[in-house]
Amino acid sequence: MEQIVPLISAGDFDLLHANSLSMSRLTGALADQIPVPCSGHLRDIIKLSRAANCDLNQNQRLAAVSAATREFHISRGLDPARVTVCYNGVDIERFQPRPASGVLKQQLGLAPETQLCLTIGQIGLRKGQDVLAEAALKLAEQGDQRTHYLLVGERHSQKQESIEFDQALHDAFDRPDLKGRLHRLGYREDIPWLMNEADLLVHPAKQEPLGRVLLEAIASGLPVVATDVGGTKEIVTHTVSALLVPPGDAGSLADAMSRVLNDPELGQSLAQAARLQSLERFTSEQAAARLEVFWQEVIG
Repeated sequence: MEQIVPLISAGDFDLLHANSLSMSRLTGALADQIPVPCSGHLRDIIKLSRAANCDLNQNQRLAAVSAATREFHISRGLDPARVTVCYNGVDIERFQPRPASGVLKQQLGLAPETQLCLTIGQIGLRKGQDVLAEAALKLAEQGDQRTHYLLVGERHSQKQESIEFDQALHDAFDRPDLKGRLHRLGYREDIPWLMNEADLLVHPAKQEPLGRVLLEAIASGLPVVATDVGGTKEIVTHTVSALLVPPGDAGSLADAMSRVLNDPELGQSLAQAARLQSLERFTSEQAAARLEVFWQEVIG
């Protein structure tokens, strides 16, 4: 960061924007040395120290990805006048409804009538894959044998607790009622295709500022069951464009998943309403326009 000050001073810049919470803290700490206005992005809901909040408050403005993110950080000491909500968006041409080809089921050696539940996210406690495993077991105990689970994402942490979480997830799906029904797809770049091939997106996160995977799913016309945390209810409306359940509640998650999987008309209704919400609020063009207004206000 020591190189930033002379670089900005020597160049023809109007603004310095930090694209993450951690970098926003650094720009705030150096704001009195930087000859242009500083702004930053708040993309996380995590507790910060008083010193961190003090640094953030030195930025002229901060963009929060959701109202939930904004309210959380204000409650922890950020200046409300500095924080504006700027929703993210996605490419609605890349992510759009398309008929399932059935190719993924063929690749996995699954029957055409198999139902595919897709979950995307880094493997770890915060993303709630352990709750998904519990919900899957409950459905299996109720007689469900058609549903298979697609897990996209990897574990990056090498902490012992993360390794044990990953192993416990493997063991949970290795139980007799679920054996062979978890398909770990790892890191993928073909998310739009996977969303078109799946029957349901399940997002069991225990916290979520504004889930990009949810924005991608609603743009893709994929029905969503998600936990009611963070900014999720700013993306979808319960019973209108998704089914929302309390975090950590495997029973409620299983019930919601069962409702959508066993009622195609409900799934279609939720997906259509969600696609409309995507078009109305969460396109990449709308996100860019919001940031343009935000930055124009910063530089005056």
